[in-house]
Amino acid sequence: MPGQGRLLGAAALVVVGALLPWVYSPAGPVTGMRGPGLWTFYAAMLALAGGLTPPRWRVLAAVQGAVVGLVAIGLPVWQVVHLLQLVGTQGWAPGPGLVMTFAGGVLSLVAGWQLWNLRGGEAPATT
Repeated sequence: MPGQGRLLGAAALVVVGALLPWVYSPAGPVTGMRGPGLWTFYAAMLALAGGLTPPRWRVLAAVQGAVVGLVAIGLPVWQVVHLLQLVGTQGWAPGPGLVMTFAGGVLSLVAGWQLWNLRGGEAPATT
């Protein structure tokens, strides 16, 4: 079903992003699993479940995509805002895990939107 492949891709991006460094600092890299990356990892399991649901449960998969998208976008944004409030722009840089998790969240929202807009299990009309 259209959208489920994107949801599976989003789950993969978020899982890999949670395991990679989210922040590079002078003290060394900080992996996502030491903080909010652990929460995004758990949310990615929800995206995996949504990507594997049967077509008759497409609305459930769409809601799962939206929830995962909000978590996988919200937590990296919160992390960046939190770091900016603590130390400004000096002494740290975003890592690949932070960027991959954010991208997985965007892809998850796109997949959820695509699944939500399907009508009766049919592919959406292209214009």
